[in-house]
Amino acid sequence: MKPSPRQRAVSPALRQNPRTSPSLTNDVPRGMRIAGAYAWRLVAIAAAAGVLIWLVMRFKLLVVPLLVAILITALVWPIFSWLRAHGVHKWIATAITVLGTLTIVSALIWLVSWQISRQWSDVVAKAEQTVTAFQTFLTDGPLHLSSTDIDQLLTDGLNQLQQQASVLINGVVAVGSTLGHVGAGALLALFALLCLLADGGTIWRWTVRLFPRRARQAVDQAGRNGWQTLINYAKTQIAVATIDAVGIGAGAFLLGVPLAIPIAVTVFLGSFVPVVGAIATGAIAVLIALLYNGVWVAVAMLAVVLVVQQIEGHILQPLIMGTAVNVHPLAVIMSVAGGSMLAGIPGALFAVPIVAFLNVAAVTIASGTWRTGAAPDPDSLIWSTHPVESRISTRRWAGTTKTGTDQS
Repeated sequence: MKPSPRQRAVSPALRQNPRTSPSLTNDVPRGMRIAGAYAWRLVAIAAAAGVLIWLVMRFKLLVVPLLVAILITALVWPIFSWLRAHGVHKWIATAITVLGTLTIVSALIWLVSWQISRQWSDVVAKAEQTVTAFQTFLTDGPLHLSSTDIDQLLTDGLNQLQQQASVLINGVVAVGSTLGHVGAGALLALFALLCLLADGGTIWRWTVRLFPRRARQAVDQAGRNGWQTLINYAKTQIAVATIDAVGIGAGAFLLGVPLAIPIAVTVFLGSFVPVVGAIATGAIAVLIALLYNGVWVAVAMLAVVLVVQQIEGHILQPLIMGTAVNVHPLAVIMSVAGGSMLAGIPGALFAVPIVAFLNVAAVTIASGTWRTGAAPDPDSLIWSTHPVESRISTRRWAGTTKTGTDQS
């Protein structure tokens, strides 16, 4: 076969140049070719993730209320499902669920405000006495510090605060700006909660239809498995938070530590941030005991906090998580740390639920269990702490039991 005019125009040296020869690919080691293929794909995934994170941070005033609504929906979903299973209309069930939740929250706020109004002045007076006693210890104790030394330490501290005045002012302005959006965010979260409870099935079917037709079944089942995992996680966290709040609050009450109800409520809310929240709120209880009751009661309060944490972490939580897809403690720590670095308190709050959801959804697609409608094998969940028998099968959304993209 004669070469074409274009082939004849190319010089023989160029045709023999190994840089343009198809055999160049074969000269690259196979391991390097595989590493290169993985590398550019990982770079593309990282770039897409970076753009997604940037968009979330850019529209955080919309994203955070939506995530709050999704998390609250997962928390109250068992109540809503129970009402729907007993024949209650979805809008009536939604109203009962939301009003009941608001009533409980309002009652807790009233209890906290009531006890703070009654005991706050005594706490402040006792704290001043404790600070005075500590100053006396510094001057008359083994350190033998003079009042001049103490005044110098206080002056140095004030100077440091003055040097950082601009930072503090900027922080106050930022907090004020954030508080200005709290009302709008709360209303948006409430509206999203109503929509998710009453019309979640329609919203999910619309979301699934955004994907190619061949991928819809996999996306649908992955989302349902992830949603069930999120419900299990929420039920576990609310049980853990209740145990921590009751145990630490009762311990504060029995030890005579003031503000026992606010301490319990603070511990309850803080426990929704895994590991870190319980430690921080427990430290607040110990600090109040130290300022009001003295060293020994503070030590006893610390012992109560540690005992409650140990019982909850090593005995009760494994029992509560018996049918849930667990998240490994390493994943919890890394997720909370990374989330707090990216988005502060909201990042720490939503990090673990997002990781748990993505873990189960990704394994559902990768393992092919979406074809049968079953949950993925617990052994294939890399963040699982122990293999457990999952009860996830047919999902229920908005009171329906059929599976499939167009039948949910």
